[in-house]
Amino acid sequence: MTDDRMITEQGLEARIAGILRPEIEALGYRLVRVRLSQINGKTLQIMAERPDGTMSVEDCEAVSVAVSPILDIEDPVPGAYHLEVSSPGIDRPLVRASDFETWAGHVAKLETVRLVDGRKRFKGRIVRLDGDRVHFRREDAGKDEDADFTLALEDIAEAKLILSDDLIREALRRDKALRKANGLDDENEDGGSADN
Repeated sequence: MTDDRMITEQGLEARIAGILRPEIEALGYRLVRVRLSQINGKTLQIMAERPDGTMSVEDCEAVSVAVSPILDIEDPVPGAYHLEVSSPGIDRPLVRASDFETWAGHVAKLETVRLVDGRKRFKGRIVRLDGDRVHFRREDAGKDEDADFTLALEDIAEAKLILSDDLIREALRRDKALRKANGLDDENEDGGSADN
């Protein structure tokens, strides 16, 4: 199984992702998500990360500097807009099969592309990835409801981790381990965004 994004953009956001992804990957980063919103008039948000899941302020700036001329030439966004390059953050979107493996044990909010068991919105703790299916456990299931459910990756339109104390602790633990492995101390910046 490749580590390509399973959950991708549609329409104009998909076009922008297609234009920018090769440059972002050439720099050694992975595209997480492209989102066009009406924040501050109009904002084009590009989420990216290193293959190990980190993204420093300097990394955001490097991506911003690299994609700005491409956006100027291709001009995919009509009118003026604000460019924001950021890390996925702690309560990150889950877009790759590997994201579901990496963040197993944490709670995610999901929306499906079609009705699954009569609904499109789900919330549950990621139990495990099994091939192209993700197993979850609902913590709010009633006594007559099955707490366990499974979704095919192809049925997931959007997925995002839910911020919790456990997730924050895990993110801090992983960050500390990466810093130690890379010989960095805790004084360096560890994430953020670069606005253009």
